[in-house]
Order: sequence, then structure tokens, then C-alpha cells
Amino acid sequence: MDENPIETDYLVIGAGAMAMAFVDTLLKETNARIVMVDRHERAGGHWNDAYPFVRLHQPSAFYGVNSRELGSGTKDTTALNEGLYELASGAEVVSYFDQVMNQQFLPSGRVRFFPMCNYTGDRIDDHRFTSLVSGADHQVRVSKKVVDATHARTAVPSTHPPRYRVEPGVQCVPLNDLPKIRHPYASYVVVGSGKTGIDACLWLLQNGVAPATICWIMPNDPWLIDRANMQPGLDSFERTIGGLTAQFEAIAAADSIPDLFTRLEATGQLLRLDTSVEPTAYRCASVTQAELRELRRIDNIVRLGRVRVIEPTRIVLEQGSIATGPNALHIDCSASAIPTLPDMKVFDGGKINLWMVSSCQPVFSAALIAYVESHLVDQTQMNALCTMVPPPHVPTDWIRIWAVYLGNQLRWGEHDGLARWIKQSRLYFMTAVVRGLQETDTEKLAQLHRLYVSRQQAVASLPRLLGAIA
Repeated sequence: MDENPIETDYLVIGAGAMAMAFVDTLLKETNARIVMVDRHERAGGHWNDAYPFVRLHQPSAFYGVNSRELGSGTKDTTALNEGLYELASGAEVVSYFDQVMNQQFLPSGRVRFFPMCNYTGDRIDDHRFTSLVSGADHQVRVSKKVVDATHARTAVPSTHPPRYRVEPGVQCVPLNDLPKIRHPYASYVVVGSGKTGIDACLWLLQNGVAPATICWIMPNDPWLIDRANMQPGLDSFERTIGGLTAQFEAIAAADSIPDLFTRLEATGQLLRLDTSVEPTAYRCASVTQAELRELRRIDNIVRLGRVRVIEPTRIVLEQGSIATGPNALHIDCSASAIPTLPDMKVFDGGKINLWMVSSCQPVFSAALIAYVESHLVDQTQMNALCTMVPPPHVPTDWIRIWAVYLGNQLRWGEHDGLARWIKQSRLYFMTAVVRGLQETDTEKLAQLHRLYVSRQQAVASLPRLLGAIA
């Protein structure tokens, strides 16, 4: 037993993006003392393990913590994101969180950070952690709440072995190892259709690999978001607000689930790789039209389910097998970045479970949860304001997410303090879109009015669509 337990108000398990956004707001809104524990050497969570060429899939303006801008607020002038707002690289994100920790959190005197440590408590009453380096054990005495910031469990291929068997003699690497290639291969086999699979294919194509030599194993075709429809700033106002309006109008007008997705695709709100293949996945991944054109250069797409085993001469999948060879490089992109959540609430007695309460906006969600924790005491009301949105997996989750998110939005607007905070939050999507809007700009204000009307119509129509989901 530790004779000198660490005393704190809040114990935060994890120092990833959501944990950092939560602590940033908690520091501003309270005088609390905070202890953060993480297995990594630096703050940033899974970004420390990500592949070297990873970038955000959303503009930097929407990411990070409320108190500190990420990036320079400029648009990219080259490559596949040309004309759109910058996407921070993985290295930039890690450096950013490192600066937030060392230039803001620790100098406050109210945050203690224990990196390279594994939490071993029960998340209820017994709070302790062990150093992965020295083996020293520490007990923590928490006077207020423990914050579990590990539910996202973002899986990076470099930290998880493939879920399929790889036989001896097969060359199979995580996409982290792609920049280490020192000789060309006869073929490249990308396993996985999520964000990492997309990034692996784009990296190969951008580095001159012929599309004909790429085989893309795609267990589930995904619906994708057009990144041009989710840009900050008044220069993107018409398209961004118009896109949201189109989504709400599609919800209001659709007479069935297939009709809804037909409308969303027709208005450019959702994209798919092959218009002849019905998507079976949705994970909030975004692409540009230029990226989509690149991906469509790959003709050899295998849709035979998940990989079971990779043998020296063949790949066995759920619904068949394909040939491979000794001079093929198999690139594992199969780790799932989005978990299946157990039944839980954000506020659970002496525990706070960090998860998204806003559509595909994890850091804003964490910051909002911190504000609610700082200013409210009734947990029933707190959970009503912070109803968890379901993790996105299948296409109909697009509808489920909007149903919960719009309900949250309506309740946020009824709480004056929270509504004011949201309007000032740089992490909130709409704040970044309408920043600088003047009362004299009648056209943009009229477009906002149309958005609000369509949102009300969507709220009225969502129960009907939810009832149609089997």
C-alpha cells in the first residue's frame, strides 16, 4: 500500500485528444486539481503510434483544445487537399498536444502528468497506476471524479497484430512501415477499407505505384463525406451551410432509408467509391474529390469479406480466395479505430465516461462534457445534455447519430450558460463557420434561417426513419 497517496480532485485515465480537450476546459471553468495518467511518453494518445504520413481528415480549425489554435488557418495550395483548409500532420498534432501539456497544463500548477504509466485500479474506488519504466506503484485518492478517457480505444495497426493469420514466408507489414520500403514489389495488397486503408492506397499512388499493381481488399464499401462540405470560415459559408441544409431536407423528404441515401448522394453530401456497389459501412471518414478520383484508379478491388489467413500463394477470405505471391507486400490496415460501446452514460456517479455527444466531433464533445461537469450538479440533467451518440459503423448509424445529436442540440439551446459557451467554442463546427458574420449580410442570414427551418423539419421526420431501421 502506498503510504503517501496522490491527492487530486479529478483523475483522468488517458492523455489522448479527448482527455486533453476535457482538461483544458476543466482548467478554465474550475479551480480543480487534476492528475493525468497515460501509457505513452507524451500526451496525444494514439497519435504517438500513428503512421508517419497520417493527417487529420478534418480541418485543423476543428481539432485540439479550446484554448489554443491548431495550425495557421491557411488553405493548402498543393496535393490532394488543394483549395481546402489545412489538415495537420500527425507530427504536428503530437507536437501541439505536447505544447499544450508543457506550456499550459503543467505551468498552471493544477495538473500533474504521469506518462509511461498503466492504470491498474477498478475505476470506481480503488485508483492506482504503475510505472512502465520503474515499476513503481502509486495510489490516487480522488475527491471528486475519475474520468475514463479510454473508451475510444483507437486502434493503430502498428500496435495491434492482424486479426487474421499470416503464415511464414508472407511479407505483411502495418502501414506505418510503408516509408521504410527500400525496393519495389511486384504487387501491393492493402487489407482494410477504413481511413487507414484509404490513406495507404493514396500514399502508394502518390509515390508512383502503378494502380494495376495494387490490390485493395475491401470487406465493406464505406459511405464517405466530401471534405469540401465541412470547411470553416465565411468563404466556405454557402457550401457548408448549404450542405447541412441539404442533409436536413433529405431527412425531411425521404420516404425510406434507401431514398434518404439516394438524396444524400444526389446532393453531394455522401460519396462512394463505386456507384454500382451499395455501401455497407459508415465511419465519418472524409475525402476530397481529388482523392476520390485517385482511389478510383484502382480497379482490383476484392469484395469477398474479411481476410481469414494469408498464405504464401493465396489469401483466404470469408467468401473465397485470391492468389498472392512471394514478391507481394501485404499492408495491414484492418485495425478498427471505432469501438463498439457498452451500455453506459457520460455521468455515472463518481465516474465520467468520455465519448462523443456531437456528430463526429470527439474533442468538442469532451470540452462540452467538461463545461457541463463544471456548472451543473443534477446528473439526470447533465446526461440529458450529454447523451452519447452511437459510434458510426453501418450506414444507418448516420441517421442514429443525427437523431441523438439534434436532440442534444435542442437541449443545449435551452441552457443559457451552455449556449453562450458553445457560441464561443472554437471547436464547435458552427462557431468556426459563422465567425465574422455581420448583421448586414442578409443573404447569409437568410441561408441560416433556411438551415434552422430544415433542422426543425428533420427533427420531426427522424422518428419515422428510425422506425424503418430493422
